[in-house]
Amino acid sequence: MQNYQEVKSSLLSQCKNVLNKSYINGIWTEGNSDRTYDIVNPYDRSVISSVKLATAEQVEDTFELANNAQKTWGQTSADERKAVLRKAMEYFTVNREEIIELLVHETGGTILKSSVELHLAMEFLEESIKYADELEKVREVSGTAEKTHHIHRLPLGVISSISPFNFPLNLSMRTIAPAIALGNSVVHKPDIQVAFSGGSIIAKAFEYAGLPNGVLNVVLTDIPEIGDSMLTNKHTKLIGFTGSSAVGRHIGALAGRNLKRVALELGGNSPFIVLSDANVEQAVNAAIFGKFIHQGQICMIINRIIVNENVYDQFIEAFIERAKSLTYGDPSDPNTIIGPLINETQIEKALSYIERAKQQGATVALEGQRIGNVLTPYVITDVDNSSPLAQTELFAPIATIIKAESDEEAIQIANDTEYGLSSSIFTSDLQRGQTLALQIESGMTHINDQTVNDAPNIPFGGTKASGLGRFGNPWVVEEFTETKWVSIQTVDRKYPF
Repeated sequence: MQNYQEVKSSLLSQCKNVLNKSYINGIWTEGNSDRTYDIVNPYDRSVISSVKLATAEQVEDTFELANNAQKTWGQTSADERKAVLRKAMEYFTVNREEIIELLVHETGGTILKSSVELHLAMEFLEESIKYADELEKVREVSGTAEKTHHIHRLPLGVISSISPFNFPLNLSMRTIAPAIALGNSVVHKPDIQVAFSGGSIIAKAFEYAGLPNGVLNVVLTDIPEIGDSMLTNKHTKLIGFTGSSAVGRHIGALAGRNLKRVALELGGNSPFIVLSDANVEQAVNAAIFGKFIHQGQICMIINRIIVNENVYDQFIEAFIERAKSLTYGDPSDPNTIIGPLINETQIEKALSYIERAKQQGATVALEGQRIGNVLTPYVITDVDNSSPLAQTELFAPIATIIKAESDEEAIQIANDTEYGLSSSIFTSDLQRGQTLALQIESGMTHINDQTVNDAPNIPFGGTKASGLGRFGNPWVVEEFTETKWVSIQTVDRKYPF
């Protein structure tokens, strides 16, 4: 185990010679593929490091190693697992500034976004310590004088984890930490664009913490190289995935065919509803943050702003003025709010959405611009909710504003989407707000706040095409463990034949 000063002094330099390898069975292992992948800074496209990709054969071997390691790890005590988790937290604490810097350079997130992401990841890690005891709890269920019933929780086994590019550290940790806390082993594949933030840093933390070899494995590779091997391996008991609904459907089909559990957080089209009695100034404050944090590249981001016609003009005027004032550019500048999109494909997609909206007659109330790899805010008003612009998960700093003739119509518009992840309502009537919140078809609704909220102790997840399963304590405990009934016959039983 390395000491604190050794880890801290070498962290960033290791991106080029250690962290750019897969972490398999406790060894930093170079990929066997002939293909390499350049991990770049989204702001200036400078190469951070190159990675030789792991092959499908290496992934298969990794699952075998993880399966063997889990058999021992699953028998450890809660105290042993807690000690490892606490030590991993120490790694993130002492390396905080360098990890934030890496998040900025690799994800294109601002210093604010990267700080929030690290904070959330540590919250999930800390919360996982609280439910490490679940495996040692035995629930007794009422029986008879002759028979007693005990309900146990057992580790599932090997969990397959796949995380996205937008919040890679946080969205990886919320699967990895509870899996390890509950006695499982993990084979994890981060999005290769953010391999360090989404995988290598976590592996480094658990290596520092003394996690036994093979319990956490991080494979640096991509889908063209390994196909469905993360999904179909015989040892995989649960597939944890955060990403698009299209990929989620593919995973769900394979998982169903192979009788594997899934925890899927998929796409979103989150509505932000401003009712006629809302505090418009505060609604604008919330909408600016909830639309433009991380350039709109968040599944929970506000995707449609639905405003009652009585406050529509007032809201638009104030929203545009605020959007104009947002600083943009280099995310390493602490004053920057709008940084780069993750890659050229995402930029081209965003620009195509805007051009199509113009062709279909939408009003571009604030015309943004492309400056290098940064898109400045666009505001498009008088949007038809049935239009492609309103029905697409944009993942860009494009605000779409829809007018509702009444509060009731605003709810109808909010529900008119295939997605159902997060949502918000602004109103002065909190009791009515709670009533309306239950009418919105989404896994989460926030009254007088924006849509981007997360915490380790809430049931995080969506409805409809936005996913299956719930993260957060205690809901994730049910997802990541097997329930076993043990009955005890205390008196010889007489059988009818």
